[in-house]
Parts: sequence; C-alpha cells; structure tokens
Amino acid sequence: MKKEDALKSYNTFQQYFIEEFADDYQEGLLSRRSFVRRLAFITGSMTAANTVMTALGLGTVEVSSPEVLPPDPTLFAAQTTSVEGAQSPYSVPSGDPAIQASEVTFPSQDSEISAYFARPTETGVFPGILVCHENRGLNVHIKDVTRRFAKDGYVALAIDLLSREGGTSALDRDQIPGLLGAAGADRHVIDFLAGFGFLQGLDEVDAERIGMTGYCFGGGITWRVATALPDLKAAVPFYGPAPDLAQVGNIKAAVLGVYAELDSRINAGNDALEQALKAAGTTYQFNVYPGVNHAFHNDTGRRYVEAQATQAWLDTLAWFETHL
Repeated sequence: MKKEDALKSYNTFQQYFIEEFADDYQEGLLSRRSFVRRLAFITGSMTAANTVMTALGLGTVEVSSPEVLPPDPTLFAAQTTSVEGAQSPYSVPSGDPAIQASEVTFPSQDSEISAYFARPTETGVFPGILVCHENRGLNVHIKDVTRRFAKDGYVALAIDLLSREGGTSALDRDQIPGLLGAAGADRHVIDFLAGFGFLQGLDEVDAERIGMTGYCFGGGITWRVATALPDLKAAVPFYGPAPDLAQVGNIKAAVLGVYAELDSRINAGNDALEQALKAAGTTYQFNVYPGVNHAFHNDTGRRYVEAQATQAWLDTLAWFETHL
C-alpha cells in the first residue's frame, strides 16, 4: 500500500503526527518503542499502526495493543526535567519576581478548560498573547515560554488542549498526540476563541491588542485560529502545517511564519501558502532560519540551536511589538 493511501483515512493533524514521528524515529530522536506506541494511539489499534508502518517502509511489530509496551522511561524523564536546567538564555524560572504565574480555568463550550497564566508583576495594562503547545501538551517548556512573554511585558495564556481528558500532566506521554489528533482542530480552535475572550475580560489586558503564537502542532493551530478570529491582531506560528488555503482570505492578523531551512516536510507547503496570503492582501513575512530543522526553538529538545532559536525569539518579540 502506498503511503498516501495508508494515511488518507486520518485527519490533517493525525497525518502530521504520523509523518513527524516517523522522521523522529528514523533520525534516532525517538525510540522504536515510543514510535510504535504513539502510532498505535494515533491510528487507534496495532493493526492500523502496522498498516501505516508497512506503507512507510518501517516494518511491523507483533504486539496486540500499545498498552502492552510500557512507556520509554528515558523519554518520560526527559520531558519532566526541571526547566531551571533549560538551555535557552531566555528561560524564566517560575519564581522570578518580575512575573506572576498561576493555573486558571475558564469555560469553553460545555467544559471547564485549564490554562497556564503569566503576567508582569507590575501594575498596568498590557497586550495579551495566546500560546499553543506542541504535540507534547502543556508541559514545563511551554510554561517557561509563557513566562518569557510575561517577563517581556505581555499577559500570556497557554491553554491545555487536553483539559477534557484530564490534563496533560495526568496522561501517558505517548498517548497525548493521539488524543490531540482525535479531538480535531475545530475543538482546539474553539478553546482558543474562549481563551481570547478570557484575556479580553481581564482589566490588565488591552482587549484590542491580543496576538497568538504556537509551536509545531501549535503553529498549525495558530494558523487556524487566525482564519477564525478576525480580532486577532498578530500571529507567529512556528513551523506548523498550513491552514486550508480557501480560508486564508479570512486572516486579519499580521502573520510572521517561522520556518527551519531543513524542515522539508513543512516547507513543502510554503509556496502555495504564500501565494494565498499575497492574493488575500494579508500582512505577512516568512523567516526561514538557516541550518536548522523542525523544533529548533525548543531548548529542551535535541534539535535546539541556540543562535537560531535566539534570533527567532527576538524576531517574534519585534513582530508583536510592531503589530500589537
């Protein structure tokens, strides 16, 4: 079976996750155990996972369900490491006196959604930033990034898109991408629309100056929120899958797309996306950072490159300063 045929029954983000984890596994960034477990959770069964693996040329496994394979303890430890040991010079510890950070909740549809909230300690009215996590869920790294925005003068809100499933911290790490993919992009967009309303209702937030950013999967959700939220002023999606090109004309936000030169899987869609943005008259800019690959900004990951991650961070802040 061809890869295209094997993947066609899955939605855009499920396909995105499958291809991303296949790349990670082949590059040695993900153990075979974790790759198989994630694939089974995404596809729904070991039978379906084996079909996809065969189509990708990655063999098969004789396991009845992903639960038979225990999680990779090395991966688990790496993802729960204290952010105080993060590599980025911009990392902000949770006790930094310049910020206030806490867990908050707000309603979205018929559910109560949890999020990580950070703001400057000083009094005043500040622009707001919505932050969308990667396929790992709302982890310590994304909380650190949220605090970085607060340290720079923003009120930032990072939503846990797995709130309905009990929250990221309570879940099997390998199961998280499957749950995010199965929930569907529409649910995630709705939760960010609710988060936008939450920020607008805060006295310390300038309701006319709210932007959004997201990383990998979160970059893709950022694009989709931009097509659905005309009041969003600025967006910075990091190497995320493009939105439906037919919806690009709905984007009112000024968009800075952050891409990695070696990330051929994501970059393959950039020409068509850029043409759609030009046709729509959208204010946009694409920055392609040389010599780096997908997820180069994540300083808890093995693809992190400090020089390019630092530049991308400074470019993000400059974009928001200009357009918020």
